[in-house]
Amino acid sequence: MIDISTNIENVLYLISGSIFIIGLKKLSSPRTARNGNRLSALGMLIAIIATTLKYTDINIEWILVGLIVGATIGSVLARYVEMTAMPQLVALFNAFGGAASGLVAMYEVLYSADPSSEIFTLAAVSFATIVGAVTLTGSFIAFGKLQGIVTTKPVLLPIRNIINSIIAIAMIVIAIMMCLAETDTSNYLYALVALSLLFGILIVIPIGGADMPVVVALLNSYSGIAGAGAGFVLGNPLLIIAGSLVGASGLILTRIMTKAMNRSLMNVMLGGFGAESSGSSNQTTEDRPVTSVSSEDAAMILAYSESIIFVPGYGLAVAQAQHQINELASLLKDRDISVKYAIHPVAGRMPGHMNVLLAEANVPYDELKDLDEINSEFDRTDVAIVVGANDVTNPSARSDKDSPIYGMPILNVDKAKTVIVLKRSMASGFSGVQNDLFFLEKTNMLFGDAKDSIEGMIKEVREID
Repeated sequence: MIDISTNIENVLYLISGSIFIIGLKKLSSPRTARNGNRLSALGMLIAIIATTLKYTDINIEWILVGLIVGATIGSVLARYVEMTAMPQLVALFNAFGGAASGLVAMYEVLYSADPSSEIFTLAAVSFATIVGAVTLTGSFIAFGKLQGIVTTKPVLLPIRNIINSIIAIAMIVIAIMMCLAETDTSNYLYALVALSLLFGILIVIPIGGADMPVVVALLNSYSGIAGAGAGFVLGNPLLIIAGSLVGASGLILTRIMTKAMNRSLMNVMLGGFGAESSGSSNQTTEDRPVTSVSSEDAAMILAYSESIIFVPGYGLAVAQAQHQINELASLLKDRDISVKYAIHPVAGRMPGHMNVLLAEANVPYDELKDLDEINSEFDRTDVAIVVGANDVTNPSARSDKDSPIYGMPILNVDKAKTVIVLKRSMASGFSGVQNDLFFLEKTNMLFGDAKDSIEGMIKEVREID
């Protein structure tokens, strides 16, 4: 039987935690993200080995079974889940992460050899259980909305904020009673779990589909915080470090996302965004004419331009057209045409969705420009090509005070000399708001699958002298 001393265990945990921090730093840039991911995986491997060796005298067979099953599932998901489903996968990861932390914390109360745990331990158990359970059900609702299983429209229950407040107060009271109880605390724990699971559903169900990127980032933070709570329960320093890193980075990302949408976190969490379709953005657009073009016409416009900005969105991910868009861009650059990509912070269904998608197609990182960098360049750009992006290019966000997205920073696509929009249909975006960009005189709509449309343009550009 193998055993390792506490000192060796702590050294391995310290090495693992340091690798996590370095890996997280490298994830901040697409140039180093792959190495950062590999480093983080190495850190986790060290942590798993250290923990497994520590507990070799306790059901080592089940530990090995868990490792094999988890590694197999992870390998299958990594290989076969498409980029379009990555937001849903992240939501599921958040759910299982929260559930795991909550179960670990609950074990301390339900199966501990010492039924009279200290107040600090019980407080940590309460905290990890609440956050873990909320993360579990909240993430499943987010997954359902992203997958289309649950309606993307906000589900607004009567006096929902009052109900949520009552449940939150009840959870706090029960947690305090559990910490102060001198006898069996399992009944308090069961009540806490039930209320927390319900609370997770109630706080996410009224949030519209357009806000799901923010919700996923926030729930990711919750899963990390729950892990840190479980770390305090177990007295495991690495779990505290890793959970704190995930929690802090998730909160920072949430802040970035809400700033990009010009909305407060409280406004997002109170829900209701997109519940009503008031104002001109939704009422009159269906009757307005649009200009439709073919791939041949679009290719002619591109071939005789001097500067082009691609604006990718979720439609690019759905069509899996990232390789085609890079091929088209390469052809245009061969004609001495300036090519850049405008990346909105909330484009797609997940933070960084477009960056990862384009990096997969080996698009040069220096051509990817964020909103603040690129917005001033649209008014001196010949053509802006919008591939599936909708809400983040809608001019009504600037001028229509009745629009649900009013005040949200957008990409100034409408200021380019010519606009080409690739879409399957005239359907509105995830927020349920019709895009006024489609009806401008300078806008040309190229309907169809984005991948097929871009391949058509590639073919036509090659034939132009």
